[in-house]
Amino acid sequence: MEKFLLDLSVLLVFAAILSYFAVMLRQPIIIAYIISGILIGPWGWGFIKNVEFIEMVSHLGITLLLFLVGLCLHPQKLLSLFKKTTIVTLGSSLASFLIGFSFALVWRFSMIESVCIGFTLMFSSTILAVKLLPTTKLHHGKMGASCIGVLIMQDLLAVSVLAFIRCFNSPDGATFNFFILSFKLVVFIGALFLVEYFVIRKIMTYVDRLHEALFVLGLAWCFGIASISNSMGLFFETGAFFAGVVLASHPIALFISEKLKPLRDFFLVLFFFTLGAKLNFFIMKGILIPALLLAGILIWGKPWIFKKLFMLSGEEASFAKEAGVRLGQLSEFSLLIAILAFDLGHISERASQFIQFVTIITFIVSSYWVVFNYPTPIGTSEKLIKD
Repeated sequence: MEKFLLDLSVLLVFAAILSYFAVMLRQPIIIAYIISGILIGPWGWGFIKNVEFIEMVSHLGITLLLFLVGLCLHPQKLLSLFKKTTIVTLGSSLASFLIGFSFALVWRFSMIESVCIGFTLMFSSTILAVKLLPTTKLHHGKMGASCIGVLIMQDLLAVSVLAFIRCFNSPDGATFNFFILSFKLVVFIGALFLVEYFVIRKIMTYVDRLHEALFVLGLAWCFGIASISNSMGLFFETGAFFAGVVLASHPIALFISEKLKPLRDFFLVLFFFTLGAKLNFFIMKGILIPALLLAGILIWGKPWIFKKLFMLSGEEASFAKEAGVRLGQLSEFSLLIAILAFDLGHISERASQFIQFVTIITFIVSSYWVVFNYPTPIGTSEKLIKD
């Protein structure tokens, strides 16, 4: 315990210092967490040599992240957004998958590794896109509605991909296992809606004046459902996500979401730190050139694909271009897929590091592209700073 507290103290001090510089340089703070892991982790200066326990704790942040994503998905709003962005989302996801899959085959990754690399390119970062949208655009503007519609549908696809990857190499076949999981998921979601409506809603109505009780109830619902989901073979991530979805229609969902965000952010610091700390520079030497090439293709290609698809759906060129740039990076789900596929033995450490390195590059370049050209809360000039 003493060693963990010392490591945590060192981690937070470095993360705080680099966060300060990240704000000065108009960078998302996520980048500061990753760089702090690179610098003081086992492959850097070595101040923290054992990151396994920190990594285990950090996954609480991912569970909370998926729960909070689900809390934003009110069914009526969800259907409205999907009608507007379905073609854009599916078209961009398919094009990105084909780019990643083809590129990986050319660079002699295995078939399963190529499929996983293709999957990781399908998604854009919910965290990054939302943090760089001005509050007025996020909640009231057409740009915010369009970007959120795409991101929400991508999040749903990402949850499906995570489940599908778990089925690789199954004795009964990935397709059969995925069908069984899908059936379990439908039954599971139906049961969740019933429990929320007849039990949780009544409990929340009874304790809605006690903010501390609501906070604990929200945590209990999130992690309790995630544990039940995992015991059914549906995994922690899926359970947490749909635990949020079924709660989204409740008026108290926004309150719970706001109360849990600081806790989520703390655990996400640990997650992104361990991501940087696990980057193996000896492996990176062999993947540097293809990673830079693919990142370059994506940084140019994803915004162009989004622009063309938004224009096909009837949007103006200027709007389509800005939306494309805001969605033109990889996602935190790309990192989750890379880590999960490696932990399950589906891909090599080389492929996992390749995905993580490409994702980090797109995070950095995309965020600079946005803050230097479009309104954000951290704009580079008075004209571009909008909250």
